[in-house]
Amino acid sequence: MAQMELLLFAFVVGLTVCGLTGSTMELISGRKVAFTEPYVSPSHVLRSLAATAGAGPFMLVNDALDARRQNRISTAALLSCGCTAIAWSLALGIVVLAIASWAVRLLGFPA
Repeated sequence: MAQMELLLFAFVVGLTVCGLTGSTMELISGRKVAFTEPYVSPSHVLRSLAATAGAGPFMLVNDALDARRQNRISTAALLSCGCTAIAWSLALGIVVLAIASWAVRLLGFPA
């Protein structure tokens, strides 16, 4: 049971980071986050990687929903994008928790 709780916590952390990052990017730019300019650009690769790492699941869901509304993808493809976004949020949460754990140990706080 402890493993399931840890995975659920990592997933929620990933969703939180994704939501905060995506919402902040939307507030700053005034545009919906997506895998397009100004968020993803071949001329700004590092910025694009950072934006995609932080708000990628949010971007994927936005793009998939837009494509579904325009009948460019099927319902099965939309569900596949949703499952990918869930897995991506879990992975993001695991990375964020690992970085936080590393930072706590580096700063010498008691466990």
